[in-house]
Amino acid sequence: MSSFTIEGNSKLSGEISPQGAKNEALQVICATLLTPKEVKIYNIPDILDIRNMMLLLQKLGVKIKRLSDNEYSFQADKVDIDYIYSEEYARIAASLRGSALMLGPLLGRFGKAVLPQIGGDKIGRRRIDTHLLGFRALGATISTNTQRQTSEITASKLNGNYILLDEASVTGTANIIMAAVLAEGDTTIYNAACEPYIQQLSKMLCNMGAKISGIGSNMLTIKGVTTLLGTEHKILPDMIEVGSFIGMAAMTGSELTIKDTACNELGIIPESFRRLGISIEKRGDDIYIPAQCQYHIETFMDGSIMTIADAPWPGLTPDLLSVMLVVATQAEGSVLIHQKMFESRLFFVDKLIDMGARIILCDPHRATVIGLGNRQQLRCANMVSPDIRAGIALLIAAMSAKGTSRIDNIEQIDRGYQQIDERLNKLGARILRKDAS
Repeated sequence: MSSFTIEGNSKLSGEISPQGAKNEALQVICATLLTPKEVKIYNIPDILDIRNMMLLLQKLGVKIKRLSDNEYSFQADKVDIDYIYSEEYARIAASLRGSALMLGPLLGRFGKAVLPQIGGDKIGRRRIDTHLLGFRALGATISTNTQRQTSEITASKLNGNYILLDEASVTGTANIIMAAVLAEGDTTIYNAACEPYIQQLSKMLCNMGAKISGIGSNMLTIKGVTTLLGTEHKILPDMIEVGSFIGMAAMTGSELTIKDTACNELGIIPESFRRLGISIEKRGDDIYIPAQCQYHIETFMDGSIMTIADAPWPGLTPDLLSVMLVVATQAEGSVLIHQKMFESRLFFVDKLIDMGARIILCDPHRATVIGLGNRQQLRCANMVSPDIRAGIALLIAAMSAKGTSRIDNIEQIDRGYQQIDERLNKLGARILRKDAS
């Protein structure tokens, strides 16, 4: 188990660029399975989850070439589809939740896919029903292999259908889109997720020859085609990294410029941080955070306590609530953080309480933060990262704390953040990595 040792009270200064978006990268990399032609993808983040996904594709027979830093070509012209029934596939796929995004492309192109019991962040129940119900509506049959603990999905032919999703699942929407683009006839997906990552996936598929309308809305119409071609695609900057850097600047009282953020794709993220009192300036496609000695949480117009909650796009992404909760501990004022989607994502707050934060965990979904500003600095602590987003939130807390902290299980942070210690140390952070022996 690797660890970070963090010396607190470090000021950051300078410029930093966000990596490519992890969630988009997982989707578009899996989409390369839909065509035998070459697909080039740019701005791929060099993080653990992406490396594991590319390893799994290579095991399937996909040819992957590194063109330059963060740029790769993929060609799935000789896929060994029988590999999905191997023990090795089940083991590797089970360790990576993003492997579920292979189901739609494999089913759409080859008529078969296998779903193991997948892992990922331990943030609560993350059901896969939306994906499977969508496949079933397209004509797939789903059976359970109790001995191997897998679900086997097959279809001699997929047929378009009207699909009303039971939830606006991002990965569920992506999976059904990728299955439907090669189905016969028309498919309508209503209550579809419409995050920028889904829009990017849809645009890439259209460039490959798919016919998708309604992009950016919650109703997508897909006219099935028989084959898809190759293309080139550039991944958006990661909005979660952008938000994380905003939080770091605020917590450490630092002046920071976040370069090339694709501001128009950030939705209400900047405004949500402004509600915590953080000054944010847009400078073209850059975001400038001035150094602030203190920041004050807003109240609602009637004077009631501010509530910040996640919601499907264009609402606030749930992946940033952990960061916003940490930022609020050093603000002036109070805020209710309402994490609606996952019932275990707020459990890391006990570590923040140990560091001196004033937090009341109301229930698994809600926490009230009483910010005391610079009147009570967080103190150092030894912690364990439970998941990607809580891990980066704990790192932000440690950077602002008094003394030297330690975070174990940083492999969780590495799953979503590319060389985060090296990049932050260049800005003035003091983070020492110790790899597991």
